[in-house]
Amino acid sequence: MGQSWVDLLFCHWPVAPDALRPHVPARLPLDIAEGTAWISIAAFEVRASRPRGLPPPPAIGRFPELNVRTYVTRGGRPGIFFLSLDATSALAVATARRLFRLPYLRAEMQIATGGPWTRYRSERRDPRGAPARFAARWRATGATRYAAPGSLEEWLVERYRLYTTDARGGLLAGDIHHRPWALRDAEAEIGANTMTAGIGLDLAGAPLVQHAARVDALFWRLAKAG
Repeated sequence: MGQSWVDLLFCHWPVAPDALRPHVPARLPLDIAEGTAWISIAAFEVRASRPRGLPPPPAIGRFPELNVRTYVTRGGRPGIFFLSLDATSALAVATARRLFRLPYLRAEMQIATGGPWTRYRSERRDPRGAPARFAARWRATGATRYAAPGSLEEWLVERYRLYTTDARGGLLAGDIHHRPWALRDAEAEIGANTMTAGIGLDLAGAPLVQHAARVDALFWRLAKAG
């Protein structure tokens, strides 16, 4: 599949590995940076969501999305494990759950732009997941840059593999391709965030934040993780 991710806010929080470990499959080692595990929230708009080589279907081509993810590694391949993914489109949620075995959930979401600020609101309405809310506004500041090699910023954002599980708990992996993130510093004001309350994790304190205007991504089929 192909997608474009537009006006994206990354928020990153350090979390204790022992608190996170029960919520990640035991066969997936947590990836650790600066002595801690990390959880990130990515809020953005999906555009041009489509099977590769085809035009975007009108019903699922464009919608807000909110990802909650952490960082894992398997066989020397660093990647992402999604704790939850929220979207407005029922069809997109059903398709992603079936094809990519990801914990997508339906939510009511709004994105509004005016002047330099983007305003974003999400409230989960899907009974398959715990109630969760996220509300924030953000604006990009500073010049565009790429993450410095070996930096925490590179470790957090330059990930090109996702891990998930099949119906029997077997590990699956899917590769993702896009150009390196063109990042800017960002100013973010978070009004509500209960995205990890359902698993007993409190994302307290000010996160590390970045903004990206757009990236175009391709996803490959899932396969058994080696």
